[in-house]
Amino acid sequence: MFIEGKKIARYKTIKREHQINEEIRDREVRLIGESGEQLGIVSRDEALSKADELGLDLVKISPTAVPPVCKLMNYGKYLFELSKKAKEQKKNQKIVEIKEVWLSCTIDVGDLNVKAKQAQKFLSSGNKVKVAIRMRGRQMAHPELAATVMSKFYEMVKDFGQMEKKPLTEGRNVFMMLSPIKA
Repeated sequence: MFIEGKKIARYKTIKREHQINEEIRDREVRLIGESGEQLGIVSRDEALSKADELGLDLVKISPTAVPPVCKLMNYGKYLFELSKKAKEQKKNQKIVEIKEVWLSCTIDVGDLNVKAKQAQKFLSSGNKVKVAIRMRGRQMAHPELAATVMSKFYEMVKDFGQMEKKPLTEGRNVFMMLSPIKA
């Protein structure tokens, strides 16, 4: 995209964390070749001329060392490889979601089976499941009803998930966390 003769970048530029070529201000540097061999301690000007001669960039890798360590490399290719690795890691990364299943103290067997099948589907796809029961009115006086419903529910899904957090009462609600079984 051009605006009045100026080129505007469409994409974010990768932030450089290394000093390259003329940005290096140290008098002497420890030089490493492109394939990783040690070329010894040389002056900055000599290292820059060697990089220019080979058509590579001089990149400061370890600025805190005495003298700083610089490497001869194609910096553009290096950044491309880093971004490629980052994309690959992001692609392979599995994002675990927490799915929620709500039950009641007076849930019927058929409804409990439907909720259990739904939870089994969530667990088999690799997601965590948060099982919750909201107690209403007189049910608050009988929390053991919620505990029995939770234990029945867990018995139905224990082949697909394991209990990460046991049933815990918080105010009117009872929560239990299930995580998928690792293969």
